[in-house]
Amino acid sequence: MKKGIKVCIVDDHALFREGLKYLLDASELVSAVFEAKDGREFLENVEGFDPDIVLMDIDMPEMNGIEATKLALNRMPLLKILALSMYSDENFYAEMIEAGAKGFLIKNSGFDEVQMAITEIFAGRHYFSPEILTSIVEGLHRTNEFHDNELSEREKEVLVLICQGLSNHEIGEKLFISKRTVDKHRENILFKTESKNTAELVVFAIRNRYFVI
Repeated sequence: MKKGIKVCIVDDHALFREGLKYLLDASELVSAVFEAKDGREFLENVEGFDPDIVLMDIDMPEMNGIEATKLALNRMPLLKILALSMYSDENFYAEMIEAGAKGFLIKNSGFDEVQMAITEIFAGRHYFSPEILTSIVEGLHRTNEFHDNELSEREKEVLVLICQGLSNHEIGEKLFISKRTVDKHRENILFKTESKNTAELVVFAIRNRYFVI
């Protein structure tokens, strides 16, 4: 087996799955490609696959991508999952991010973008297709103007690290503060920015130029 990233494609459309597998097999980034036709089949085989990256469709029979992501990460917390979607409704994005996905990729993306997304996720960062960010931003309607001085300097630091995909524990280690302190900062940031979840925090940070992708 060649050295590289092990990828699992979870998608119920055989033609899409096989086409993407063909391209990934030829990529120098990838050492092995596994397939599953739905969330249930994926969960039955994930330990045997032991993938580095999972490309997870959202809308599938038997078990959808949101539920499969939650269950997979309960068993393998270090698994990196990149959601695949054709949806334009930002509610699906929020649910997948809350489930533990590290980013989103539109299914009609070019293969160069697919490789870029895999590289970013493998490195421990988030990846959001520009079309998805646009959709989320357009769907967020704020009634109150946000003032920069509402976030403390420490909260701004924590926000940027959240956007980079770090866990609260990792943020604490990087900033030399306790995880409990990071938990409180995250809670304050969510309240001050009127965000409901990590996906909205990322969008808020991009809109307000705290974080640049």
